[in-house]
Amino acid sequence: MKVVIIPQLTDNYAYLIVDEATKMAAVVDCAEAQAVIEAAKRERATLTAVLPTHHHYDHVGGHEALLASHPQLAVYGVDERIPGLTQRVEDGATVAIGNLALRVLLIPAHTTGHVAYYCSQEHALFTGDTLFAGGCGRLFEGDAAMMLRSLSLLLALPDDTRVYFGHEYTEKNLRFALSLEPQNQALRRQYDRVVELVKRHQPTTPTTLAIEQATNPFLRCRSPELRATLRRQYPELATDEVSIFAKVRALKDVF
Repeated sequence: MKVVIIPQLTDNYAYLIVDEATKMAAVVDCAEAQAVIEAAKRERATLTAVLPTHHHYDHVGGHEALLASHPQLAVYGVDERIPGLTQRVEDGATVAIGNLALRVLLIPAHTTGHVAYYCSQEHALFTGDTLFAGGCGRLFEGDAAMMLRSLSLLLALPDDTRVYFGHEYTEKNLRFALSLEPQNQALRRQYDRVVELVKRHQPTTPTTLAIEQATNPFLRCRSPELRATLRRQYPELATDEVSIFAKVRALKDVF
């Protein structure tokens, strides 16, 4: 399996997933078709499928042009709002790309129809706008409890799973994380590494679930330091995990 990172728009990522044995390929989150078409040509791969994580334009805006040039493509999704949808799938369904099998994981909250795609053969996970490096998506169509449930589904996967996310938000996400856990040394090291990548104009994707569990504040609602930071600022804040998560999300929304 080869994953080609394709920058889209100003800070989005699409991913070309190539089965190197058959040269069959799929694209995750196509916002701009031409860059995806050119990447497939460079890889000498045959596009067979489109795998949108959710219906927002910055993840599906390239569908019309992509289908105009590749009308045979199958467009997968659980949400009828996906442009050009041809293959309605359910949570737990498997999508075959050559010899690769990608499992569809329904992870609502950013949108009600948001999914991730997980390849167990390669420990690779494509999370769209649910899980970012150092962050998570805004709660446009769900609430904090729903997002926590969705993130817990992802955290049940192996720690070495590579996470390919939808936006290059990492540096800002980690700056916010440091405001909550300034003594977290793993977080500090990750922030320094990301700053160097950004300086060199290199993508910060992928991350891993292990790194995220050590550095991502939305996965660290039980952290004593994070809770102490919030308690100093908001002494009346309830201590259950959903309330902590909701406050972290609200703070990040205005950071």
